[in-house]
Amino acid sequence: MLSLITSFLLAAAWLAGPAATSGPAPAATPVRAGNATAALIVWSAERPLTVADFQSRPKPSEKHAALTTTNIKAGAACRDFVFSGTVQATFEPGLSWFRDPVNFTPQLLRHEQMHFDLTEVHAWLLRQKLLVFQAKMNCNQLQPAFDNVTKGIYAAWDKEQNRYDLETNHGLNAVRQDYWEKQTQLKLAQLQAFAL
Repeated sequence: MLSLITSFLLAAAWLAGPAATSGPAPAATPVRAGNATAALIVWSAERPLTVADFQSRPKPSEKHAALTTTNIKAGAACRDFVFSGTVQATFEPGLSWFRDPVNFTPQLLRHEQMHFDLTEVHAWLLRQKLLVFQAKMNCNQLQPAFDNVTKGIYAAWDKEQNRYDLETNHGLNAVRQDYWEKQTQLKLAQLQAFAL
């Protein structure tokens, strides 16, 4: 029911020199969570979350039914004074949990999936901003300029995740949950040009 946004990864590098050949970002990257290593899950419309993806366990003091940990990983580089940026929404299985994975409800899983979907919405918004950023980019000032672009997206993302939990009462308010699901699907449709 509760989703926390943790660990914003913001990597930017100044690289001026011969262009390097690079392949696509890997679909899964190992992440260390407690004693378990879990592969990050990259958001995909064809691959919704399952209860098995929530591999961590709650602390005894935790009162919520579930926790989803999502991330927007963003990076920027300049090669031969040409800007390139990457943005990816990920889910962290090793930091996400269901209190009772055997007796979960489909509504709870839908609520947690929406946290991941909202993360993707903001990843697409960041990709949209990076297109404008690219046109104005001065590679000599990459780091501060990139930080300024991403700060606003991260703040809006955090605010929207918190508002989602508040308005839906962590998924218990079915009417508001349905509203949020429809609105998020509409946003994804409107931003489809910025999908990977």
